[in-house]
Amino acid sequence: MQAITIPSPGGPEVLTLAELPDPVAGPGEVLIEVAAAGVNRADIGQRQGNYPSPPGTSPLPGMEVSGTISAVGHGVDHWSIGDRVCALLPSGGYASLAVANAGHVLEVPRGIDLIDAAGLPETIATVWSNVFMLAGLRAGETLLVHGGSSGIGTTAIQLARAHGALVATTAGSAAKLAACDRLGAEILINYRTEDFVERLLEATDGRGADVILDAIGGAYLYRDLAALAPHGRIVIIGNQSAQSGTIDVRALMGKWATIYGSTLRARTAKEKAEIIASVRENVWPHVAAGQVVPVIDERIPFAEASRAHERMESSEHIGKLLLIP
Repeated sequence: MQAITIPSPGGPEVLTLAELPDPVAGPGEVLIEVAAAGVNRADIGQRQGNYPSPPGTSPLPGMEVSGTISAVGHGVDHWSIGDRVCALLPSGGYASLAVANAGHVLEVPRGIDLIDAAGLPETIATVWSNVFMLAGLRAGETLLVHGGSSGIGTTAIQLARAHGALVATTAGSAAKLAACDRLGAEILINYRTEDFVERLLEATDGRGADVILDAIGGAYLYRDLAALAPHGRIVIIGNQSAQSGTIDVRALMGKWATIYGSTLRARTAKEKAEIIASVRENVWPHVAAGQVVPVIDERIPFAEASRAHERMESSEHIGKLLLIP
């Protein structure tokens, strides 16, 4: 099979297209002929040597794919060869063939392009498990999404709007905010020219956000708390700032606030299966109805994987970057 390998940690240039032996689906697994692989920031950390694959999994990067099932392992009775699917992976997605836990696979609905579907599993599982299953966002509440034009952000905006929440978002350019606006975000904040705390409080008559989805971390934590509504919930899913953060404990107590820290990749296979089952029941109908769609910035050939990483690191993209075998 074709695969993108990481011979040694480093910059985007270390990504190498290679021929590797075909993987085999084991018990409880399926083999997917990959149509596309989603690119995620975790892949950058893996390439740099800071975020290795979980023990016992493929050393290849790539945590989500779409494609067609080409083989099923022992004990798999709910998937068949030829099924159009997308899947959440611990690793191994940057390849023309990928093995997935059968419980981490979703059927691609009619009307969704098979290639574009590679942009769904990681973002939807992340947003659903954190914003809804963990933080319990409800209809009528306000969600603040930092980085609304990212893959996670574009998904969070759509899911929150589909469930009747008001969405505020930060982004770094007029073009990115315009994309968030088209997806349904109602409070648009340019973090380069505006203070998101002031703007959010002004737009919500001083109340703030009920749930904040934060992949930036660092100094944002203190400001998130200032922007939080009473009984609000902050979910930290990343630390792109690479900095430590501090909070005012009195403010935390005074707002009866909750702060969650969460990662998806390190969860057990059982936990991931439970998340995917909840996604299938609660989110997939919105995908099938066209209310939640993959927002794709660019499809990039495997041979140009280094450019895909460069583009992600530049943060110039809107939505998802996909790699095509």
